Amino acid sequence: MSLILQPVKRLRPSLLPFPGPHCRRYASTNTSRPKQRIWLRGTIVTAVAVAIGGYVRYQQDSSSATLNPYTFTQYELVSKTPVSSTSSIFTLRPVKPGDNDAVYKENWQRGLWSVQFKQPQLQIGRDYTPLPPVEDNLMEEHGGGGKGEGDGALRFLIRKDPHGEVSGYLHNLPPGAKLDIRGPRLDYIIPAGVDEILFIAGGTGIAPALQAAYTLFRNNKRADSQMRTKMHILWANRRREDCLGGASDTSSLPSTTSSMPWWKRLFSSGKDKDPSVLEHTPQNAIEKSLMVQYLEGLKAHYPDTLTVDYFVDEEGLLIGTDSILNFTKPDGENGTRERKDSPRGRKLILVSGPDGFISYMAGPKMWSGGKEIQGPLQGLIRQLNLKDWSVWKL
Repeated sequence: MSLILQPVKRLRPSLLPFPGPHCRRYASTNTSRPKQRIWLRGTIVTAVAVAIGGYVRYQQDSSSATLNPYTFTQYELVSKTPVSSTSSIFTLRPVKPGDNDAVYKENWQRGLWSVQFKQPQLQIGRDYTPLPPVEDNLMEEHGGGGKGEGDGALRFLIRKDPHGEVSGYLHNLPPGAKLDIRGPRLDYIIPAGVDEILFIAGGTGIAPALQAAYTLFRNNKRADSQMRTKMHILWANRRREDCLGGASDTSSLPSTTSSMPWWKRLFSSGKDKDPSVLEHTPQNAIEKSLMVQYLEGLKAHYPDTLTVDYFVDEEGLLIGTDSILNFTKPDGENGTRERKDSPRGRKLILVSGPDGFISYMAGPKMWSGGKEIQGPLQGLIRQLNLKDWSVWKL
Protein backbone atom coordinates (compact mmCIF):
# COMPACT_ATOMS: atom_id res chain seq x y z
CA MET A 1 0.00 0.00 0.00
CA SER A 2 1.45 3.29 -0.95
CA LEU A 3 1.15 6.40 1.14
CA ILE A 4 0.20 9.60 -0.52
CA LEU A 5 1.99 12.55 1.13
CA GLN A 6 -0.05 15.67 1.16
CA PRO A 7 1.90 18.90 0.87
CA VAL A 8 2.13 20.63 4.19
CA LYS A 9 1.08 24.29 4.16
CA ARG A 10 3.55 26.46 6.01
CA LEU A 11 2.00 29.02 8.17
CA ARG A 12 3.51 32.47 7.77
CA PRO A 13 4.53 33.94 11.10
CA SER A 14 2.12 36.59 12.27
CA LEU A 15 3.25 39.98 13.44
CA LEU A 16 2.54 40.15 17.14
CA PRO A 17 1.14 43.36 18.37
CA PHE A 18 3.26 45.50 20.81
CA PRO A 19 2.30 44.33 24.24
CA GLY A 20 -0.33 46.65 25.60
CA PRO A 21 -1.95 46.89 28.95
CA HIS A 22 -4.08 43.86 28.15
CA CYS A 23 -0.94 41.78 27.83
CA ARG A 24 0.62 42.91 31.10
CA ARG A 25 -1.96 41.02 33.12
CA TYR A 26 -0.35 37.80 31.98
CA ALA A 27 3.07 38.99 33.06
CA SER A 28 2.08 40.36 36.42
CA THR A 29 -0.74 39.98 38.81
CA ASN A 30 -0.24 43.56 40.20
CA THR A 31 -2.45 45.85 38.14
CA SER A 32 -1.96 49.12 40.20
CA ARG A 33 1.84 49.53 40.15
CA PRO A 34 2.12 51.20 36.69
CA LYS A 35 -0.56 53.70 37.57
CA GLN A 36 1.20 54.41 40.86
CA ARG A 37 4.46 55.05 39.02
CA ILE A 38 2.80 57.49 36.63
CA TRP A 39 1.09 59.29 39.49
CA LEU A 40 4.32 59.43 41.51
CA ARG A 41 6.26 60.76 38.55
CA GLY A 42 3.71 63.50 37.97
CA THR A 43 3.71 64.41 41.64
CA ILE A 44 7.49 64.79 41.70
CA VAL A 45 7.49 66.97 38.59
CA THR A 46 4.76 69.17 40.05
CA ALA A 47 6.57 69.49 43.38
CA VAL A 48 9.83 70.45 41.69
CA ALA A 49 8.05 73.04 39.54
CA VAL A 50 6.37 74.55 42.60
CA ALA A 51 9.69 74.65 44.45
CA ILE A 52 11.45 76.37 41.56
CA GLY A 53 8.63 78.86 41.19
CA GLY A 54 8.71 79.61 44.89
CA TYR A 55 12.47 80.09 44.84
CA VAL A 56 12.28 82.43 41.86
CA ARG A 57 9.52 84.42 43.51
CA TYR A 58 11.53 84.55 46.73
CA GLN A 59 14.54 85.85 44.83
CA GLN A 60 12.40 88.45 43.10
CA ASP A 61 10.89 89.57 46.37
CA SER A 62 14.25 89.64 48.16
CA SER A 63 15.88 91.55 45.30
CA SER A 64 13.33 94.31 45.77
CA ALA A 65 14.08 94.83 49.44
CA THR A 66 16.79 96.73 51.28
CA LEU A 67 20.31 96.76 49.85
CA ASN A 68 22.24 93.80 51.25
CA PRO A 69 25.42 91.85 50.39
CA TYR A 70 23.67 88.54 49.69
CA THR A 71 20.99 89.23 47.08
CA PHE A 72 20.73 91.77 44.29
CA THR A 73 18.50 94.79 44.85
CA GLN A 74 16.85 96.44 41.88
CA TYR A 75 17.60 100.13 41.31
CA GLU A 76 16.40 102.53 38.65
CA LEU A 77 18.74 104.76 36.66
CA VAL A 78 17.43 108.26 37.32
CA SER A 79 20.00 110.23 35.35
CA LYS A 80 23.45 110.25 33.76
CA THR A 81 25.25 113.56 34.22
CA PRO A 82 28.33 113.95 31.96
CA VAL A 83 31.51 114.97 33.74
CA SER A 84 33.83 114.67 30.75
CA SER A 85 33.83 113.04 27.34
CA THR A 86 34.42 109.63 28.96
CA SER A 87 32.88 109.88 32.44
CA SER A 88 29.44 110.48 33.90
CA ILE A 89 27.80 110.58 37.30
CA PHE A 90 25.06 107.95 37.54
CA THR A 91 22.17 108.64 39.91
CA LEU A 92 20.24 105.55 41.04
CA ARG A 93 17.26 105.02 43.32
CA PRO A 94 15.80 101.75 44.62
CA VAL A 95 12.73 100.59 42.71
CA LYS A 96 10.87 99.59 45.86
CA PRO A 97 11.10 101.33 49.23
CA GLY A 98 13.28 99.81 51.89
CA ASP A 99 15.44 100.77 54.82
CA ASN A 100 18.29 101.78 52.54
CA ASP A 101 19.09 105.09 54.21
CA ALA A 102 19.93 103.25 57.43
CA VAL A 103 22.30 100.99 55.48
CA TYR A 104 23.99 104.01 53.88
CA LYS A 105 24.32 105.85 57.18
CA GLU A 106 25.93 102.88 58.91
CA ASN A 107 28.55 102.48 56.21
CA TRP A 108 29.29 106.21 55.94
CA GLN A 109 30.19 106.04 59.62
CA ARG A 110 32.40 102.96 59.29
CA GLY A 111 34.73 103.74 56.40
CA LEU A 112 35.14 103.29 52.64
CA TRP A 113 32.60 101.04 50.93
CA SER A 114 31.43 99.92 47.51
CA VAL A 115 28.60 98.02 45.83
CA GLN A 116 28.61 95.52 42.97
CA PHE A 117 26.81 96.11 39.67
CA LYS A 118 25.66 93.08 37.68
CA GLN A 119 25.93 92.75 33.92
CA PRO A 120 22.96 90.42 33.28
CA GLN A 121 23.90 89.19 29.80
CA LEU A 122 27.37 87.98 30.79
CA GLN A 123 26.51 87.36 34.46
CA ILE A 124 29.54 89.28 35.67
CA GLY A 125 29.87 92.10 38.16
CA ARG A 126 32.10 95.00 39.07
CA ASP A 127 32.42 97.09 42.22
CA TYR A 128 31.88 100.85 42.17
CA THR A 129 32.31 103.36 44.99
CA PRO A 130 29.34 105.62 45.84
CA LEU A 131 29.96 109.35 45.95
CA PRO A 132 29.13 111.09 49.22
CA PRO A 133 25.88 113.09 49.47
CA VAL A 134 26.00 116.64 48.17
CA GLU A 135 23.89 119.73 48.50
CA ASP A 136 20.65 119.84 46.53
CA ASN A 137 21.60 122.70 44.22
CA LEU A 138 24.83 121.07 43.00
CA MET A 139 23.15 118.13 41.28
CA GLU A 140 19.94 119.97 40.43
CA GLU A 141 21.92 122.47 38.37
CA HIS A 142 23.30 119.57 36.34
CA GLY A 143 20.03 117.64 36.05
CA GLY A 144 20.98 115.01 38.60
CA GLY A 145 18.29 115.42 41.23
CA GLY A 146 18.68 116.10 44.92
CA LYS A 147 21.40 115.35 47.40
CA GLY A 148 20.77 111.64 47.70
CA GLU A 149 20.56 111.32 51.47
CA GLY A 150 17.05 110.61 52.67
CA ASP A 151 15.65 109.61 49.28
CA GLY A 152 17.55 106.33 48.93
CA ALA A 153 19.60 107.58 45.98
CA LEU A 154 23.20 106.64 45.28
CA ARG A 155 25.62 108.33 42.87
CA PHE A 156 28.64 106.89 41.11
CA LEU A 157 31.44 108.31 38.98
CA ILE A 158 31.82 105.79 36.14
CA ARG A 159 34.25 106.03 33.25
CA LYS A 160 33.41 104.24 30.00
CA ASP A 161 36.20 101.76 29.35
CA PRO A 162 36.28 100.68 25.67
CA HIS A 163 37.26 97.19 26.87
CA GLY A 164 35.06 97.09 29.97
CA GLU A 165 31.96 94.90 29.72
CA VAL A 166 30.26 96.36 32.80
CA SER A 167 31.07 100.04 32.21
CA GLY A 168 30.05 99.76 28.55
CA TYR A 169 26.78 98.13 29.56
CA LEU A 170 26.05 100.87 32.11
CA HIS A 171 26.83 103.74 29.75
CA ASN A 172 24.47 102.30 27.14
CA LEU A 173 21.51 102.21 29.53
CA PRO A 174 18.82 104.89 29.10
CA PRO A 175 17.25 106.76 32.03
CA GLY A 176 14.55 104.65 33.60
CA ALA A 177 16.44 101.39 33.07
CA LYS A 178 16.59 98.89 35.91
CA LEU A 179 19.87 97.67 37.39
CA ASP A 180 20.77 95.01 39.93
CA ILE A 181 23.28 95.87 42.63
CA ARG A 182 24.29 94.30 45.92
CA GLY A 183 26.35 95.34 48.89
CA PRO A 184 27.67 97.23 50.68
CA ARG A 185 31.17 95.79 50.84
CA LEU A 186 33.39 97.50 53.37
CA ASP A 187 36.71 98.14 51.62
CA TYR A 188 38.59 99.94 54.37
CA ILE A 189 37.93 101.13 57.92
CA ILE A 190 39.66 104.39 58.75
CA PRO A 191 41.43 103.67 62.05
CA ALA A 192 40.82 105.77 65.10
CA GLY A 193 43.39 108.33 66.10
CA VAL A 194 44.48 109.26 62.58
CA ASP A 195 46.16 112.65 62.60
CA GLU A 196 46.98 113.11 58.90
CA ILE A 197 45.91 111.43 55.66
CA LEU A 198 47.55 111.75 52.26
CA PHE A 199 45.25 110.38 49.56
CA ILE A 200 46.86 109.71 46.16
CA ALA A 201 44.12 109.23 43.55
CA GLY A 202 44.28 108.43 39.86
CA GLY A 203 41.29 109.12 37.60
CA THR A 204 38.03 107.78 39.03
CA GLY A 205 39.99 106.83 42.15
CA ILE A 206 38.88 110.24 43.36
CA ALA A 207 35.58 108.65 44.44
CA PRO A 208 37.13 106.79 47.41
CA ALA A 209 39.01 109.99 48.28
CA LEU A 210 35.74 111.90 48.46
CA GLN A 211 34.31 109.11 50.60
CA ALA A 212 37.29 109.28 52.93
CA ALA A 213 37.00 113.05 53.34
CA TYR A 214 33.26 112.90 53.95
CA THR A 215 33.47 110.04 56.44
CA LEU A 216 36.51 111.40 58.22
CA PHE A 217 35.31 114.96 58.72
CA ARG A 218 31.70 114.04 59.39
CA ASN A 219 32.77 111.79 62.26
CA ASN A 220 35.50 114.13 63.51
CA LYS A 221 34.35 115.42 66.88
CA ARG A 222 37.38 117.55 67.69
CA ALA A 223 36.27 121.10 68.35
CA ASP A 224 39.69 122.73 67.97
CA SER A 225 40.53 123.13 64.27
CA GLN A 226 44.25 122.71 65.09
CA MET A 227 43.48 119.27 66.54
CA ARG A 228 41.34 118.01 63.67
CA THR A 229 42.54 115.42 61.23
CA LYS A 230 44.11 116.95 58.14
CA MET A 231 43.71 115.43 54.69
CA HIS A 232 45.54 116.26 51.48
CA ILE A 233 44.55 114.84 48.07
CA LEU A 234 46.88 114.42 45.10
CA TRP A 235 44.57 113.83 42.12
CA ALA A 236 46.06 112.79 38.76
CA ASN A 237 44.10 112.75 35.49
CA ARG A 238 44.93 112.12 31.87
CA ARG A 239 43.08 115.19 30.59
CA ARG A 240 42.24 118.59 31.97
CA GLU A 241 38.55 118.07 31.17
CA ASP A 242 38.31 115.60 34.06
CA CYS A 243 39.26 118.29 36.59
CA LEU A 244 38.41 121.46 34.68
CA GLY A 245 38.68 124.57 36.84
CA GLY A 246 40.54 122.83 39.64
CA ALA A 247 43.17 125.04 41.29
CA SER A 248 45.88 123.43 43.42
CA ASP A 249 46.23 124.55 47.02
CA THR A 250 50.00 124.12 46.91
CA SER A 251 51.58 127.30 45.58
CA SER A 252 54.11 125.57 43.32
CA LEU A 253 53.92 122.16 41.69
CA PRO A 254 56.79 120.37 39.95
CA SER A 255 56.37 119.93 36.22
CA THR A 256 57.85 116.59 35.17
CA THR A 257 58.36 116.25 31.44
CA SER A 258 61.59 114.23 31.19
CA SER A 259 62.20 110.49 31.70
CA MET A 260 58.55 109.66 31.17
CA PRO A 261 57.66 106.57 33.29
CA TRP A 262 55.65 103.73 31.85
CA TRP A 263 52.57 104.60 33.89
CA LYS A 264 52.51 108.05 32.28
CA ARG A 265 52.33 106.39 28.89
CA LEU A 266 49.39 104.40 30.22
CA PHE A 267 47.57 107.66 30.92
CA SER A 268 48.96 109.66 28.01
CA SER A 269 46.44 110.99 25.49
CA GLY A 270 49.05 111.79 22.86
CA LYS A 271 48.09 115.45 22.84
CA ASP A 272 50.51 117.96 24.32
CA LYS A 273 49.01 121.19 25.48
CA ASP A 274 50.68 124.28 26.81
CA PRO A 275 49.89 124.51 30.54
CA SER A 276 50.52 128.25 30.45
CA VAL A 277 47.21 128.68 28.67
CA LEU A 278 45.38 127.56 31.79
CA GLU A 279 47.87 129.11 34.20
CA HIS A 280 47.11 132.59 32.88
CA THR A 281 43.35 132.07 32.69
CA PRO A 282 41.38 133.39 35.69
CA GLN A 283 39.82 130.52 37.59
CA ASN A 284 36.46 132.26 37.79
CA ALA A 285 36.42 132.38 33.97
CA ILE A 286 36.70 128.60 33.69
CA GLU A 287 33.63 126.45 34.10
CA LYS A 288 34.41 123.99 36.86
CA SER A 289 33.75 120.31 36.36
CA LEU A 290 31.28 118.59 38.61
CA MET A 291 33.97 116.64 40.45
CA VAL A 292 35.89 119.84 41.19
CA GLN A 293 32.65 121.28 42.57
CA TYR A 294 32.32 118.18 44.73
CA LEU A 295 35.78 118.79 46.17
CA GLU A 296 35.23 122.50 46.71
CA GLY A 297 31.92 121.78 48.39
CA LEU A 298 33.66 119.52 50.90
CA LYS A 299 36.41 122.08 51.45
CA ALA A 300 33.82 124.78 52.13
CA HIS A 301 31.83 122.56 54.47
CA TYR A 302 34.91 121.45 56.42
CA PRO A 303 37.30 124.43 56.28
CA ASP A 304 40.97 124.16 57.28
CA THR A 305 40.92 120.36 57.02
CA LEU A 306 41.08 119.44 53.31
CA THR A 307 43.52 120.54 50.60
CA VAL A 308 43.82 119.34 47.00
CA ASP A 309 46.51 119.40 44.31
CA TYR A 310 45.66 118.63 40.67
CA PHE A 311 47.95 116.86 38.21
CA VAL A 312 47.19 116.59 34.48
CA ASP A 313 49.09 114.18 32.28
CA GLU A 314 48.58 116.07 29.01
CA GLU A 315 50.06 119.19 30.68
CA GLY A 316 53.17 117.35 31.86
CA LEU A 317 52.21 117.58 35.54
CA LEU A 318 52.93 114.30 37.32
CA ILE A 319 52.86 113.20 40.92
CA GLY A 320 56.50 112.97 41.95
CA THR A 321 58.55 112.64 45.10
CA ASP A 322 58.36 116.37 45.83
CA SER A 323 54.56 116.26 45.63
CA ILE A 324 54.45 113.59 48.32
CA LEU A 325 57.22 115.00 50.52
CA ASN A 326 55.54 118.40 50.50
CA PHE A 327 52.86 116.91 52.75
CA THR A 328 54.77 114.16 54.56
CA LYS A 329 57.65 116.29 55.86
CA PRO A 330 58.02 116.33 59.65
CA ASP A 331 56.33 119.22 61.42
CA GLY A 332 58.29 122.42 61.16
CA GLU A 333 59.73 121.73 57.72
CA ASN A 334 56.51 122.80 56.01
CA GLY A 335 54.76 125.87 57.28
CA THR A 336 51.42 124.82 55.86
CA ARG A 337 51.39 121.71 58.07
CA GLU A 338 53.00 122.98 61.26
CA ARG A 339 50.95 121.88 64.28
CA LYS A 340 53.14 122.50 67.33
CA ASP A 341 50.59 121.64 69.99
CA SER A 342 49.08 118.58 68.32
CA PRO A 343 49.76 115.14 69.83
CA ARG A 344 51.60 112.60 67.75
CA GLY A 345 48.95 110.57 65.91
CA ARG A 346 48.77 108.02 63.15
CA LYS A 347 49.73 109.08 59.65
CA LEU A 348 48.15 107.32 56.71
CA ILE A 349 48.69 107.20 52.93
CA LEU A 350 45.83 105.81 50.83
CA VAL A 351 46.31 105.01 47.13
CA SER A 352 43.40 104.48 44.73
CA GLY A 353 43.06 104.26 40.96
CA PRO A 354 43.81 101.91 38.04
CA ASP A 355 46.04 98.92 38.73
CA GLY A 356 48.97 100.45 36.87
CA PHE A 357 48.70 103.66 38.86
CA ILE A 358 48.64 101.81 42.19
CA SER A 359 51.59 99.64 41.13
CA TYR A 360 53.68 102.66 40.20
CA MET A 361 52.92 104.47 43.45
CA ALA A 362 53.02 101.64 46.00
CA GLY A 363 53.54 98.34 44.19
CA PRO A 364 50.91 95.90 42.93
CA LYS A 365 48.36 94.12 45.05
CA MET A 366 48.59 90.33 44.99
CA TRP A 367 46.39 87.25 45.15
CA SER A 368 46.80 84.56 47.79
CA GLY A 369 44.39 81.74 48.57
CA GLY A 370 41.78 83.18 46.24
CA LYS A 371 41.84 86.55 48.03
CA GLU A 372 43.36 89.87 47.07
CA ILE A 373 45.99 91.05 49.54
CA GLN A 374 48.06 94.20 49.86
CA GLY A 375 51.40 92.79 48.78
CA PRO A 376 54.75 94.35 49.72
CA LEU A 377 55.25 98.10 49.61
CA GLN A 378 57.12 99.04 46.44
CA GLY A 379 57.10 101.82 43.87
CA LEU A 380 57.59 105.52 44.38
CA ILE A 381 56.43 105.60 48.01
CA ARG A 382 58.93 102.96 49.09
CA GLN A 383 61.77 105.05 47.67
CA LEU A 384 60.85 107.87 50.06
CA ASN A 385 61.34 105.72 53.18
CA LEU A 386 58.45 107.31 55.08
CA LYS A 387 58.88 105.52 58.40
CA ASP A 388 56.07 107.28 60.26
CA TRP A 389 53.43 106.64 57.58
CA SER A 390 51.26 103.59 57.00
CA VAL A 391 50.27 102.80 53.40
CA TRP A 392 47.08 101.12 52.18
CA LYS A 393 46.23 100.27 48.56
CA LEU A 394 42.53 100.45 47.71
